[in-house]
Amino acid sequence: MSQTGPSDLRPKARLGRNGGVALICGAVIVGMVGAAYASVPLYRAFCQVTGYGGTVRKAETKPATVLDQTLEIHFDTNVRGLPWDFASEQTSQTVKIGETSVATFKVTNHADHPVTARAVFNVSPDQAAVYFRKLSCFCFSDQTVAAGATVEMPVLYFIDPKYAQDFETKNGKVVTLSYTFFPATDVKPQTATAAATPRRAG
Repeated sequence: MSQTGPSDLRPKARLGRNGGVALICGAVIVGMVGAAYASVPLYRAFCQVTGYGGTVRKAETKPATVLDQTLEIHFDTNVRGLPWDFASEQTSQTVKIGETSVATFKVTNHADHPVTARAVFNVSPDQAAVYFRKLSCFCFSDQTVAAGATVEMPVLYFIDPKYAQDFETKNGKVVTLSYTFFPATDVKPQTATAAATPRRAG
């Protein structure tokens, strides 16, 4: 009858330990990925409140003061993985600081079916993002465009008068607002066509 010595148990014990380590590593990776996805809405909300990373801040009301100082606002448009043409109707606008302005963008869907997408945006230089305030915008919400349709998407915005007091921005004359549309991959087919569709361009 054969006997099993300590040396015969080492490979099995090592295999058991390695399997345990692999399970722990796998659990850590899954947890990190889940945390990353969960942090996206929080990070986006943080950026919108603070203007961090060139993200435009939200505003509820327009400022009471309009300065006799102008800025040139440039508009940049991009699409990623979409059968869309996306462009601004104006390449730039000259606006007074504190003045409420409207910039209009157009999207044309070249697909033979409705397509839903979301836009993200940023402002450069980053320091200007704190003072670039939007009253209404199509960003961060689903935009469904019917097959072959062209729609208009307006943005109502202003530059906070505090821009002219900040030593990092007061000498700046040009600000760029950039939008990029991405496919809304988490939208289910049955809800995509029911999403709010921007008005058709006249």
